[in-house]
Amino acid sequence: MAFKPANNIQDLQYFGEFGGVNPSISDSSTYTFLSAKTMFDTFEGNADGCYLYSRHSSPSNLYLGEALAAMEGTETANVSASGMGAITPVILQLCGSNDHIVSSRTIYGGTYAFLKNFVPRFNIETSFVDITNLKMVEAAITQNTKVLYCESVSNPLLEVADIKGLSEIAKKHHLKLVVDNTFSPLSISPAILGADVVIHSLTKFINGSSDTVGGVVCSTQEFINDLRNVNCGASMLLGSTMDSLRASSVLKNLRTLHIRMQQHSKNGLYLAKRFETDGLKTVYPGLKSHPSHNLFKSMMNEKYGYGGMLTIDVGTLEKANELMELMQNKNLGYLAVSLGFYKTLFSAPGSSTSSEIPEDEQHAMGLSDGLIRFSIGLDDDIERTYLIMKQCMITVGVLEPTHLITD
Repeated sequence: MAFKPANNIQDLQYFGEFGGVNPSISDSSTYTFLSAKTMFDTFEGNADGCYLYSRHSSPSNLYLGEALAAMEGTETANVSASGMGAITPVILQLCGSNDHIVSSRTIYGGTYAFLKNFVPRFNIETSFVDITNLKMVEAAITQNTKVLYCESVSNPLLEVADIKGLSEIAKKHHLKLVVDNTFSPLSISPAILGADVVIHSLTKFINGSSDTVGGVVCSTQEFINDLRNVNCGASMLLGSTMDSLRASSVLKNLRTLHIRMQQHSKNGLYLAKRFETDGLKTVYPGLKSHPSHNLFKSMMNEKYGYGGMLTIDVGTLEKANELMELMQNKNLGYLAVSLGFYKTLFSAPGSSTSSEIPEDEQHAMGLSDGLIRFSIGLDDDIERTYLIMKQCMITVGVLEPTHLITD
């Protein structure tokens, strides 16, 4: 039977303290105990259903975590105050001194900086490889490798990871496959495909309103317990705790994710096809020209499409900036980082979200100066959006003047 992530979210039904249709918000940092022994048992991790201190867990955070685990098909989940607050504890929980990581070469700039510049101080080394080349991935594994790390759809080049293939390699070499699924919630379900740990930046599509930051780690009960352990748990001890009010807000927005992802994907595919027809160098997993189009199609939960992220290459950073400024002036969206907002967001990754990656490495992986990354919004009349975008491109010289096609 096909995995239905939206059904799993819908089937979760919570009642507030006073019968509300939303769960009550636990606006407390600490919790009382009726006996000293229960407090001791909770510190030892042996008192289910009891709350100790909100850095450890809270009812609001557990409600959201339960819903996200249901979405990803994992046993449980732990939410955090940011996406990086989810990624960094996972790496530090799984790796120690002299351990090694094999990571995709195209990942979020913050993740890249953490792996390249920060963890080496703990004698943890990372090899960055073309994640789409499974032979290259396996060749990079050493006797000290502990983790394979990738993004389902990579930031910003939109490379697609063969999660089943990577899972087979991970199991063969007794590694943990960690997958950041931020770009493709609902569309791809990494845990169902064999990932051990699934991470999201909740800031993006899942929350969808660009008003908060958050993260989540979805995995087994055992691993989440390890992260929360009061003595040696990286999530517990590093303290990247989500606020209860924010958890409640994200949970409400999660309820509409299936509707939003369908519209993001519908609009993304429409624009990608039009841009490609116009002769623009366009990258979008839903295009047959994408090298991993068939791979994505084989992994996807079809109803939710290929996502809302696409890129075009306009040649130079100067031209990219000129186009983005004009599109913003025409109310097409915002010149801003991040993704998943109801309005379209656009940025030049080489000088923004991937700026942590040195220029020579950007060029080696195919990240050009003129690349524009679009997070396509929820526009109702996407043809109207396209026509205005095309006129902007003609105005700045990205496209030659033509008769605009409206069919």
